Amino acid sequence: MSLEKVIAISGKPGLFEIISRTKSGLIVQSISDGKRFPVNSIHNVSTLSDIAIYTYEEEIPLPEVLANIYDKEEGKPSIDPKSDKQTLLQYFGEVLPGFDEDRVYPSNLKKFISWFNALVEDVFDFKILKE
Repeated sequence: MSLEKVIAISGKPGLFEIISRTKSGLIVQSISDGKRFPVNSIHNVSTLSDIAIYTYEEEIPLPEVLANIYDKEEGKPSIDPKSDKQTLLQYFGEVLPGFDEDRVYPSNLKKFISWFNALVEDVFDFKILKE
């Protein structure tokens, strides 16, 4: 599985893998519980490979940030995404120094960390992010 096939759907928790495409949308499968369902054009869908995080100089692609977390945690799950705001900001400052705290909200950090933990638990191969 590559990050081009992993999506986040606005309004739905967790991550989903694209299984197939239909005339009117996509068939996706939840990474956490394996349930499949259709997604149509009314859903706001973002592939993880297309998401970037603001820094003061540039935007860093999410796959690069996930690879940084993977290196920091040595392949194990990260901190609890429900940690307090200060803990999240400090942790993310270690993973991505110079991220723009005014444009990257704590709710975004919680989401990114929960996505990372879901991918690690699903045994996602983070080595492909470094290629």
